[in-house]
Amino acid sequence: MAATAESTPLGTPAPQFRLPATDGKTYALQDIAGSKGTVIVFICNHCPYVKAVIDRLVQDANALMAEGIGFAAICSNDAENYPDDSFDNMKRFAEKHGFSFPYLHDEDQSVARAYGAMCTPDFFGYDAQLKLRYRGRLDEGRTTPPPANARRELVEAMRAIAQGRASSGQMPSVGCSIKWKAA
Repeated sequence: MAATAESTPLGTPAPQFRLPATDGKTYALQDIAGSKGTVIVFICNHCPYVKAVIDRLVQDANALMAEGIGFAAICSNDAENYPDDSFDNMKRFAEKHGFSFPYLHDEDQSVARAYGAMCTPDFFGYDAQLKLRYRGRLDEGRTTPPPANARRELVEAMRAIAQGRASSGQMPSVGCSIKWKAA
């Protein structure tokens, strides 16, 4: 288990990328960016933390996208040593969970390194100018659902950012470490 450190300072511009997606297309950051902000989340298929939040993640992504906030998920795990995270399994995972957003494959792990991703899931929320304004978690759930009265932390933060306000209460993500390839 890894908890993210504040390794990427708020205000940092979003790193550019161009990655293949499970829908057969290739996406650049500009293709995903929303008029009111953008969320990039690093996930994988096998992590128990991702599996526990995935349905809430999809629900919150749909809500944010309806409000003009772009959304994409990226899998950067070493698929050779973790075959559950292969591109074919990413396609199955996206279909099973009804992803309405691009699920991108970062095979060489350069995008995860550029963003400073530490774990799965790891959320990066950007404003309309693609400056980092939120680095945190979806909500307080981990491998079990959050309490019934839990805040929707990512949604609340991105709504504030879309309105030009600062997000509050950023709690680091907790999850499985990124499965890095041997150097």
